[in-house]
Amino acid sequence: MQPLRGHQGWILPMGALATLTLAIGALVTGTLLIVVPGCSDRVSGSHDSEVLLDARFAGPPPMRITCTVGMLSDITAQIVGERGTVESLLGPGTDPHLYKASPGDVRKLLDSDLVLYCGHHLEGRMAGALERLDEQRPTLAVCERIPRPRLLRTEGSTIDPHLWFDVVLWKDVALIVRDALIAFDPEGATGYRARTDVLVVELLALDREVREQLALIPQERRTIVTAHDAFRYFGMAYGIEVVGIQGLSTESEAAVHRINELVQYIVQRRLPAVFVESTISKRNVLALVEGCKARGHELRIGGELYSDAMGKAGTPDETYMGMVRHNVRTIVEALR
Repeated sequence: MQPLRGHQGWILPMGALATLTLAIGALVTGTLLIVVPGCSDRVSGSHDSEVLLDARFAGPPPMRITCTVGMLSDITAQIVGERGTVESLLGPGTDPHLYKASPGDVRKLLDSDLVLYCGHHLEGRMAGALERLDEQRPTLAVCERIPRPRLLRTEGSTIDPHLWFDVVLWKDVALIVRDALIAFDPEGATGYRARTDVLVVELLALDREVREQLALIPQERRTIVTAHDAFRYFGMAYGIEVVGIQGLSTESEAAVHRINELVQYIVQRRLPAVFVESTISKRNVLALVEGCKARGHELRIGGELYSDAMGKAGTPDETYMGMVRHNVRTIVEALR
């Protein structure tokens, strides 16, 4: 059987496209091996992880990189620079927990030289496709390379995948992206390091900015109630109590008793506002507002937060740092 030459030198066996469309089947063998012996300091721009890939970019640039969510594609694009193009599968307002890959997404993944995704079940319904792709294509679950002692878990030991809400932790994810790019494309190493150094400085400055802004909220009001439990890293990093109506994933509906519990909690705490999220229905949040009203407490919606997706293209909120600033500004204005 004669092979077909795929994009950028990858080899695709005859007849494989039909199999791949159904199950993200076989391209060439390009297994990814990752070793992470250490972790970074919270305030340092250094990183001592080593990411080793058996696969190498076949060139010439620009390489094609596909990321699942915008937060990851944004930092990846800043690091890769002119040596690659970066595309995100999930756009503004798209919930990664519920998203299922379309045939067009399958084609994008197959045409990519490198695929990056968060992992830890963030891309819930895409997990199987991404795992099958990993067997044959250079694919990295980036957030799974952060040492587990630094990650938050639920009572059921499920790891919280929303790492980007801790800016310093997301800085460390950027360092892992840098190391993966260096391993995959050694010729671009100098540029990857230089651009990451700039990004690290910007992210550490953003972290300080977040702390300064949140310090404006009185201690008794430092609680955010949101549509689902996505902000736990934000709470841990910045001293904010976080309460979600739904759990880490949005696949299951909030029970009536959960709504009633939160109504009582909000009334007792006299919280002034709750927040909706750009990727989730407002239904449960509106139920809280109505429940509090019935108890004589005027609760208002403090604004819309970006949780699992960034803002619309052409706005400041379409970038990771713009997303963070929007959330912090919205929270501070509602709770001061």
